[in-house]
Amino acid sequence: MARLLFGLGVAAVIFTIYAVADCAFFDRMRIRGLSRGWWIVVIIFVPIIGPVLWFIIGRGRRTSSVSGGRGHTVAPDDDTDFLRRLGQDTEQDERIRRLEQELAELDSEADTPGSADDQHPAGPGATRPDNPETPGEAGPSGRPNA
Repeated sequence: MARLLFGLGVAAVIFTIYAVADCAFFDRMRIRGLSRGWWIVVIIFVPIIGPVLWFIIGRGRRTSSVSGGRGHTVAPDDDTDFLRRLGQDTEQDERIRRLEQELAELDSEADTPGSADDQHPAGPGATRPDNPETPGEAGPSGRPNA
């Protein structure tokens, strides 16, 4: 029985030393809960529970995105999210350019003097589809239509 207790004591000391060393060399930006000094105090003065709390609570995980870590910068050509947004922006710019070109073509067709909107096949005395009154009758303004 004494050997078992001695073995558990040695394991607890090794675990505590490992937790103190891990806390001392761990990235300061990823420590959660308490500051580094307070975590070392908790690890040393609360046997077994202190190191367990350090590994469960205090030791922060890495962020899932490449550029999402605090204090960690990534070059734009290494950031996959940035590169994906560039491709989307390029596609949107190209689509906008095509739509503007089509709109300019439609405007130029409507501005030509011989367009279908300016000509009336029935002649000047015929009624237009957008003005159903017959020539000579008073229109909405009270003046006779020409």
